[in-house]
Amino acid sequence: MDYRAEAPEIIRSFLIYHETVKGHSRKTVDEYYLDLRTFFRYMKIVKNRVPRDTPLEDISISDVDLAFVSSVTLSDVYDYLGYMSRDRVKNQNATDPEYGLNSASRARKISTIRSFYKYLTLKTHQLDSNPIQDLDSPKIMKSLPRYLTLNESEQLLDSVDGKNRERDYCILTIFLNCGLRISELVGLNLTDVRADHLRVLGKGNKERIVYINDAVAEAINDYLAVRKTIAPGGERALFLSSRRERISKSTVHALVKKHLGAAGLDESKYSSHKLRHTAATLMLHSGVDVRTLQELLGHEHLNTTEIYTHVENEGLREAALLSPLSGHKKPAKPPEDADNDDSEDP
Repeated sequence: MDYRAEAPEIIRSFLIYHETVKGHSRKTVDEYYLDLRTFFRYMKIVKNRVPRDTPLEDISISDVDLAFVSSVTLSDVYDYLGYMSRDRVKNQNATDPEYGLNSASRARKISTIRSFYKYLTLKTHQLDSNPIQDLDSPKIMKSLPRYLTLNESEQLLDSVDGKNRERDYCILTIFLNCGLRISELVGLNLTDVRADHLRVLGKGNKERIVYINDAVAEAINDYLAVRKTIAPGGERALFLSSRRERISKSTVHALVKKHLGAAGLDESKYSSHKLRHTAATLMLHSGVDVRTLQELLGHEHLNTTEIYTHVENEGLREAALLSPLSGHKKPAKPPEDADNDDSEDP
């Protein structure tokens, strides 16, 4: 898919802006295009530009222009929200499809639409006013991230064995100590490894420095010693597959599941991303402040990091126990005295 060939000019300029000026990844920009394409396909049905029984995937948006974009009203967008909530297929390729996107998916798509209209109003001034300025996003029920305890993390590391022991141990150690995303880990090159830090390429091609501790440094050095014997030169990737190519995300997911099972942990509950959650939670419990954690994890917004502050905060638990009234007990009920019973007084 190449939005530059498919998207109408008004949408294409928005996507190019996000890719070249905002520095968003190609994958993110492609998702923006798919969100807008689905939205304006539905709007063409709402505006009677095509018969109402036309399959959504058969509707072209090549004729979408400023006049059509500006004709969209707040009510139209809420109509679209209703469609996504009740009638949108979750998985287009499923043999037994389910309908209705969850609130998080709907919120992400609405965010794209909101960003598009904001761009036309504030950046390019093609619209005098934003017709969806007062649009509310779906409320997202936030669930607390699942993570391994300290003992479970040590149990996982201690259980690593097998053909790729040094590589897998190094990968798990980096996940649990540095909190990298899986895309950041597989993207590491040999030149990104320094004496006391890693150079990490995060979301939106933003570089950041992640400092490493002794455990990570030792794991990397042990792996590099083995790596030299299997790949003396050529491949610049830090972590290699059995074919001596850059390791893939699917391989990392598989090895994480494998070692979780070997450690006696429930691999259905945890994943490589849960190891990132584990690193964040354990560091927060150890006294790392949330602002520092934000920088380490590469979060653009602090509220993304703050979810970890809601995970079993021992400080709050201790504060409750130390309340001066924590030991107060309800007094025993005095025994009933029949002689003092005035229920039968005249």
